Amino acid sequence: MQHIRNIAIIAHVDHGKTTLVDGLLKQSGTFRANQAIAAEERIMDSMDLEREKGITIRAKNAAFKYKNYHVNIVDTPGHADFGGEVERAMSMIDGVLLVVDAADGPQAQTRFVLRKALEAGAKPIVVINKIDRENANPKKVLDEVFDLFVSLHATDEQLDFPFVYASAKEGYAKLDLSHVSGTMEPLFDAIVKFVPPPRAFASEGFQLLVANLDYSDYLGRIAFGKIYSGKITMGQSAVCIHGNGTKVGGKITMIYHFEGLKRIEVQEAHAGDIVGVTGFEEVFIGESIVDNPERPPLPHKPIDPPTIQMEFAVNDGPLGGNDGKLVTARHLWERLVKETRTNVALRIEQTSDPKVFAVSGRGEMQIAILVEQMRREGYEVLVSRPEVLWKKDAAGNLLEPIEKLFLEIPQEHMGPIMENLAFRKAEITHMDHHGTQVTIEALIPMRGLIGFETDLMNTTRGLGVMSHLFHEYGPDRGEIAARKNGSLVSMEDGEAMAYALNMIQERGRLMVEPGEKIYKGMIVGENARDNDIPVNPCKAKKLTNMRSQGDGKGIQLNPPLKLSLERALEYIGPDEYVEATPHNLRLRKKILDENQRKRAAQQRAVKVVAE
Repeated sequence: MQHIRNIAIIAHVDHGKTTLVDGLLKQSGTFRANQAIAAEERIMDSMDLEREKGITIRAKNAAFKYKNYHVNIVDTPGHADFGGEVERAMSMIDGVLLVVDAADGPQAQTRFVLRKALEAGAKPIVVINKIDRENANPKKVLDEVFDLFVSLHATDEQLDFPFVYASAKEGYAKLDLSHVSGTMEPLFDAIVKFVPPPRAFASEGFQLLVANLDYSDYLGRIAFGKIYSGKITMGQSAVCIHGNGTKVGGKITMIYHFEGLKRIEVQEAHAGDIVGVTGFEEVFIGESIVDNPERPPLPHKPIDPPTIQMEFAVNDGPLGGNDGKLVTARHLWERLVKETRTNVALRIEQTSDPKVFAVSGRGEMQIAILVEQMRREGYEVLVSRPEVLWKKDAAGNLLEPIEKLFLEIPQEHMGPIMENLAFRKAEITHMDHHGTQVTIEALIPMRGLIGFETDLMNTTRGLGVMSHLFHEYGPDRGEIAARKNGSLVSMEDGEAMAYALNMIQERGRLMVEPGEKIYKGMIVGENARDNDIPVNPCKAKKLTNMRSQGDGKGIQLNPPLKLSLERALEYIGPDEYVEATPHNLRLRKKILDENQRKRAAQQRAVKVVAE
């Protein structure tokens, strides 16, 4: 146990933590020199989407050997929608590497993850990364990190943190900027020296707190966590204590230990190590696995509740089934069930309509990433606008989820952002000016957050940074106006014609190009006013035997507005769907027929969570 070290790597989005893990794994001799993976970048980001977006989505485990120490690493996501992953990682570790960009300094998300780590009593080592950047200022950033620790009420012991300067990309670390660049060795030594051995007890009976889940088609659910006490052997009987106190007996069928990124099957594991065990099908995060029913469970930490819900529906449009192979309700339901086995922050349920499923999660990005994964796997699905999950208090009043929002914006954009926040019914709780930057903390209804990130990016030209976490269920803040523009809705099936689009673009912005397939009820553009207009984008120019003056003239169309999946989900109205297929993203009305749409009167329906 003295030779085990458990660390998590925490940082703001894009400060280089995954690249740092690469350096640690490669230089500790985890891979053979001729192994293909040794040449890859960002090895821990194993999902395609993680590689493309450059963000970590799922907390993952790895391990390496240094001298005679076994070091377990947990790579945590930096994005707030995956905050549930960060909290769980803290129960497994004893030290954290706080990675801070030497040019940007600590940012909103750094605060959030560091606070969680300090509350868990983890020993921090600060890594000031990217010191090879041309505008890097490592000394100033170190002072900012110290101020951040003070503002988070760190203990004296935590304030006396060790720090290392590094360039993860170039693969070196040093304790002093004047030292010659070499290898990651100073960082390895700091981990071994400053991170305490695991807080665990070798003598008493077996206890393991589940902190992460995976699923194997052969063995069922795999529960990962740190062994707090005792040891475990393959084939021994064990008991899973659920969150509500019920106890279920079972048998340990497999024990996994980490080496590099691989899981190695072992016969037994001891206190302090991070392992995966199989044998319990219904185990959840935060629950305990112990050796006999008399043993008390470890303290259970619930995960933040889901606060938004979207409908996933079968694609019943005229073009349904053209792109994807997996299009039926059974396919969709099986895929969603498979997702919930490993993604704990997601809930799914069937609705009164057999073709529609309700999916709840922590944030729109989390659900958008699920939709994007499904598209790539050949699914076709209709997704509705995110809706907030409401609750009722004892007196029957409606309560809505309120989020705590952290913003970091340049000072010159403060006016428009404050106006936007007021429009979204946010309540500013704290504001801090430092240099040309402003940090704003606010309490904002979850409804007001939908679409806010896009506004923030547009207003601050990409310089604004936001993160948010669940605060509480509070009283209803009243109506928040949705988008101000109506839609241009096609009233015909067919192909878009340049001649017709030329006339339609006078009404607003187009979203389609000539030659695209169009169907009745599909949204082909954004109206300049706030009402919907039926249009015919498939009208061709009538041919006559008379010469017309327009023959020699070219038609000039403005470039169409093309939305990404996340932006499309924020953009659509409550009566609209995004149709996501492997090759296309289309926007459409829920009810395709115009006369039926008029009959279905628009009303503000509220979804209440059953307690």
